Amino acid sequence: MGTIADDILDDLHGRILKTLDQLRTELAAVRTGRASLHLLDNVRVDYYGTPTPLNQVATLSVPEARLIVVKPWEKSMIPPIEKAIRDGNLGLNPMSDKDLVRVPIPALTEERRKEIVKQVKHKGEEHKIAVRNVRREAKELIEVAEKDGDISGDDAEKALEKMQKETDEGVKKIDEIVAAKEKDVLQV
Repeated sequence: MGTIADDILDDLHGRILKTLDQLRTELAAVRTGRASLHLLDNVRVDYYGTPTPLNQVATLSVPEARLIVVKPWEKSMIPPIEKAIRDGNLGLNPMSDKDLVRVPIPALTEERRKEIVKQVKHKGEEHKIAVRNVRREAKELIEVAEKDGDISGDDAEKALEKMQKETDEGVKKIDEIVAAKEKDVLQV
């Protein structure tokens, strides 16, 4: 097979892997009823006028299954940290004392679990669409290369088959990731 087709397939593979990593990252921030530091990954704290990731202004820990402890490096950061967590649309209600912020993780109701599962499935679907878009772009590049005479018809056919296989594997992996997260969310 021609090097152009190989380059296109390598690019396709890399972009599918990136999509899978992005899905894993997004789903890590989805609440499951147990404390996880990833819950606070997207929380930004106003640090002297700059929105800063929470883990860059404090130490985070999970001492218990339903509790996250945030210990700011500067005590003056306690009120902004509390505000950022409260405003983070996570359904969390932080409490502070003089040294740290405690974030109790409430148990999820059955209704809330079902809502979260819907969100998880929606994120999975979005990422499947992204994988299919990557495949479509790669397919167009292969067809153009074939039309321009850069690769033979046989090589183009082989590349399209490999591309389809790669796409199917990516979609299957997305289904597996979503199913695992779904199981995690529904587990009481």
